[in-house]
Amino acid sequence: MANAIVTVQGGVPALPTLLGQGPARIPTGGKIRPGIMVLTKRAAEVPQAKEIYKQGVADGHSFEQIERLLKEALPQLKSPLVPRNLPWFTVRAADFPNPEVARQIVDAYGEDRGQGRRLYRFPVVFPADHWQSVMPHEMAAWGTHEKRFWSQYSADGLTRHCMSHAPIPTDNTGRRTIRIFGGRKTMLREENGGVCDPESCPEYQARQCNLTGRFLFFIPGIRTINALELPTTSFYAMSNAIQRFQAIGHMRGGRISGFLGRARETFYLTKVLRDVPHIDETGRSVRVPQWIIELEAPIDVTALLRDGEDDEAAIMQASMAEQVLEGAASRAHAQSASAAVSDVQPSHAEEELPMRPGHPTLEQLLHRVEAMGVDRERFERYADGRWGRGWKINPHGRGRAWDEVERYANDAEGYADKIDCAVGALAGRD
Repeated sequence: MANAIVTVQGGVPALPTLLGQGPARIPTGGKIRPGIMVLTKRAAEVPQAKEIYKQGVADGHSFEQIERLLKEALPQLKSPLVPRNLPWFTVRAADFPNPEVARQIVDAYGEDRGQGRRLYRFPVVFPADHWQSVMPHEMAAWGTHEKRFWSQYSADGLTRHCMSHAPIPTDNTGRRTIRIFGGRKTMLREENGGVCDPESCPEYQARQCNLTGRFLFFIPGIRTINALELPTTSFYAMSNAIQRFQAIGHMRGGRISGFLGRARETFYLTKVLRDVPHIDETGRSVRVPQWIIELEAPIDVTALLRDGEDDEAAIMQASMAEQVLEGAASRAHAQSASAAVSDVQPSHAEEELPMRPGHPTLEQLLHRVEAMGVDRERFERYADGRWGRGWKINPHGRGRAWDEVERYANDAEGYADKIDCAVGALAGRD
């Protein structure tokens, strides 16, 4: 699976380079596993397989290394290992470029619940705000050495395609392959017209193609420049995580990255035992207990909502301070003018000062909007969604709104349509 795309708020578009044009990606440097791999029933009956497995675990080898040793020594065993789910996560030194990181994680967040020190629950901080970036997933069918087929959505996000590697091109003689720049090319799978439909896919029905995904995160206190990953094949774990991401993002203005509050709260990854519905070979629906990865957010939700209020209050206080300073300067100017010009009438001092460019009053702005044939309440709802609720009291916010109205001065009908579309979209989200 390719590394996930990072979306950086306020970032500049990626510039084209010799290696291609694309956004930054999240590099990973270590893997925490949701369980372990054990010998299949058939492999467990072979004494040599049991010895190789036992020695590999004792030496701290990764399960990929152990499986490779088993296949080399016993080629008749096609798939000697199968996953086994556990109440804890597996942290092995062989899964990290720097084995010291594995020890730090267990020392910092491991617990002894009667079966030795294990990692049952740990905090995580996500490096991007799009859940698709921090939890990439796909349907994938693997061969012996590489991924054969995989799913990929179209640019509009509506169609799920089935992809495969393109054939390696040859020269005009047909006997020599052409050097490929930038890696192997991909293409829509020809056998199924490039459509990913699991119900009609022979690989999926034969359990050769499955849903795979992973969480990408950092752990507070663990010093590593690369993100860590936790792979999973659980549809329920990923579906529940999406709901958590969306709920927290909604309350934080779309943000799920970084610490969740001022008290440095974080998400947590743990495991819970749940009865998962399952269709057996006869088509009956049964429930099977499984340890499912759970994404938790043990935070004070009202604190997240107050954070937005605090920002708005700060804008209000800053705006009020600016108005006080501007008022004081205006009064001083008026007093100086009255002292120099004795024939100025008192009523003139009460007249509204000329509007400074970019700093209209709210009434001036709304009057201009109404003159264009736009309802002021509808415009205010549009402006709240575009510039935030504090735009009215912030001179710079009113200035941005005034500049936009100026741009549409010769296209009042087009501006009204723009506002109607935006207000309609806001109503749909509400």
